[in-house]
Formats: sequence, structure tokens, C-alpha cells
Amino acid sequence: METIDTAMLLAGLLLALVFLGVRVAFATALIGFTGLFLFFAFDKNLGVEKGFTVAMKMAGQVPHSKTASHVLGLIPTFILIGYLAYFAGLTKALFEAAKRWVGWLPGGLGVATVFATAGFAAVSGASVATSAVFARIAIPEMLKLGYDKRFAAGVVAAGGTLASLIPPSAILVIYAIITESSVGQLLMAGFLPGAVSALIYGGLVIGLAKMRPSLGPPVRGFTWKQRLEVLPGALPIAFVVAIIVFCIYFGWGTPTEAGALGAFVVLLMAIWRGMRWKDLSGALMESAKLTVMIFTMIWGVLIFVRYLGFAKLPQHFAEWISGLDQPAMMTLMLILLAYVVLGMFMDAIGMLILTLPVTFPAVIALNGGAGVSAADSALGMSGAECAVWFGIIVVKMAELCLITPPIGLNCFVVAGVRPDISAQDVFRGASPFFVADVATVGVLIAFPDIVLWLPRLVLAG
Repeated sequence: METIDTAMLLAGLLLALVFLGVRVAFATALIGFTGLFLFFAFDKNLGVEKGFTVAMKMAGQVPHSKTASHVLGLIPTFILIGYLAYFAGLTKALFEAAKRWVGWLPGGLGVATVFATAGFAAVSGASVATSAVFARIAIPEMLKLGYDKRFAAGVVAAGGTLASLIPPSAILVIYAIITESSVGQLLMAGFLPGAVSALIYGGLVIGLAKMRPSLGPPVRGFTWKQRLEVLPGALPIAFVVAIIVFCIYFGWGTPTEAGALGAFVVLLMAIWRGMRWKDLSGALMESAKLTVMIFTMIWGVLIFVRYLGFAKLPQHFAEWISGLDQPAMMTLMLILLAYVVLGMFMDAIGMLILTLPVTFPAVIALNGGAGVSAADSALGMSGAECAVWFGIIVVKMAELCLITPPIGLNCFVVAGVRPDISAQDVFRGASPFFVADVATVGVLIAFPDIVLWLPRLVLAG
């Protein structure tokens, strides 16, 4: 059997294992090791014993050699910022400020929840944590005001996905590691698309509440004095965001150093607000659990990626994609449609780290190659810009995984925090936001400058 045929067979087996419920980390590590063994034992004719030894050594060395990087330090610090902000009470202050300023709109508390989750996303790198936090804060407020429980739960589940896009974002860091792209440019690129996504979510909430006022009545009665007096409580969030943005934009520090500084500042705020040791240990433990899960998945996938490199499957797929006799944009749409389907059966991080080794080279080749200029490209951007732009698009597609059945993790998290609301009700409440996400992706494809404007400023500076 040819090497490429073996690689395609193993890739199919990997998808089958994942769909059967095997954890992505273990499935990718197992298939990657199997592929390395078959490659060296038979394709390189080293024999079974020596092929097994080489595969074992490589599988053991790859995770450390590829992840012993300061860039990965971003992931635990970004996650820790979110948990510390929650225990410091910053999320409650943020939600209260949003409620008083936009609560008068149709579905006002829903709009406030979207904007508050967007603000919290700017200091938290974890969508799941964002959904869990606001399921405790926002849903009781909405139900008390008479909001439909499906609608309330759907808003929280969908709002939590904004943490995937708005920096600091753990998924953007993972994308940068797998594709060897610029972490700083990707983080800067996420701000405007995240803001656009939040605005589209807010517009959807207002539209649904106008069509069916019973879904979410407005909140009125707040004076300008009451609105102004809650702003100081929300300023710490803006301060932490400013630290991270300015550190990256002006080159005062690396993204990793910016994340560490942000975590330190939030820790000081939390201590100043009276956070106890129990809360601090809880934040550290939850951050550690989520970090270990992400790191384990990265390690497993890197073993699989090493095998794909030897088998040259990504190169073959990229050549096939770029050789299709159809417009580049049509091919890109088909790739994104495949992500929609995969997102129904896989979690966001697992889907990205499993597919990027193949889809990323294909999209770069589709655009004309890594070194292509914007004038000569098929998608109207240079190779480096295409890497950043595709990162934002594919992360936005990954957000769909968080609210689509049967795997949508954010929906299960909201249902877990609120046992009175079933997972089915959460999925139904979040379903309109699927349409909003599709609209956002369409906007980002039609107007790539929304993604590329800030990264270009960083490069120009």
C-alpha cells in the first residue's frame, strides 16, 4: 500500500474513533504512533523492531520539543485571568453596568448579557468559563423579570462563545501554535471581528424581542446618575484589556508577558476586593484542569501531525484543493461547510487541532502560497495575511461547535449550572444564534479588512 493511501486510511480511522467517543488526545496520539510505526517499519524498511523503537522515541520527543515554548504560557495565564476576574466580582459589576445602560432596549437584559460576556471575554480565554459564570449571574436576573427560560439560556450559551474570538483567546493561541503563525497578530485581529459578532448578537436579541415581546421585556427606570455610578466597577476590565493590547501593539512585551502581567493585575484587584484563599485555590485549580486538558490534546495532535508530515498528506491535499477547476471562494465555502458538519460531532478545540494540519496548508495554497503578494493572490491578500484571516474565520466556525447539537459544550455547561433548564431547551434557545454566526462569517469574508486592519497597524508600527 502506498504511503499516502495508508495516511488516508489512518485519517479515516481517526475520525471514526473520535465519532465513537474516544478522546481526541488519545485517538490522535494512538493513530499518530501507529502511522509512525508503519512508516518506518515498512515504508522505510527498518523492520518491525527498529520501526517500533523509532516510533516510540519520536512519539516521546515530539510533545516536549514542540510545546517547550513560552508561547504556550499564554494559555494558562489567559484562563487564570478569567477565573480571577470572576472571583474578584468584576463580572457582576460588568453585568450591572450593561443592564443599566442598555436594559431599556427590547430584550434589554439579553443585550446586556451579550455585551457583558463580550467584556468578560476580553479578560478570559475560555468560552466554557464565560458561559458558566453568566449562567449564574444573568439567567436568574432574566428569569426574575419574566424572560423565556429557553431564550435566556440561549443568550448565555451563545454569548459565551465570544471568548473564543475576543482576545485573550486560548483557541487563537492554539491555532498560532499549530500553524506557526504570529500570536500577536492573531490576538490583535480578533478584536474587531469579536465586536462585530457581539453587535450582530445584540441586534438579533433586539429583533427577536420585538417580534415576540414576551421573550424578553425591557428594563426601565434607571436614572443617569445610577448609570454613571456603576461605571467605576467596570473600569478594571477596561484597564486589564488596555494592558494586554498596549503591550502587544507598542511592543512593550511579548503576548506571553502581556498575559502574565494581566493575570497579576487581576490577582491584585481580586485580593484588594477581599478574595479569600478558598476562592484563589479554586481559581488556580480550575485553571490548571482546563490547561492540562488543552495541553494533552495538543500533545496528542502533534504526534499525529508529525506522522502527517512524513506521509505528506497535507501537501497532497493542498495540491488537490488548489488544482480544482472552480473559483477559490467556492472551494473555501466547501471547506467551511465541512467545519459546520464536523462541529456537530466534535468540540471546538478538538476539531481545530484535528483538521488544521490539513486545511491550513490547503487554504494557503488556494490563496496562491505562503509567499504570494496580495496582487497575485486568489483571495486578495498576501500569504501572511491569509494565515491571520483564515485563523479568525476558522475560530468563528469553531464557535458554532459550542452551541450546535449534539456536542455543543456551552449548552451543556449552562444546563449543568441551571438544572431547571434542560439541555434541549438550551439548544433550542441558542439555535437563532447559529444564523447570526453564519452572518458574521459572511461579513468577515466579504470585508476581510475588518480582520486585517489592526494586524496591519501592528506591522506598520
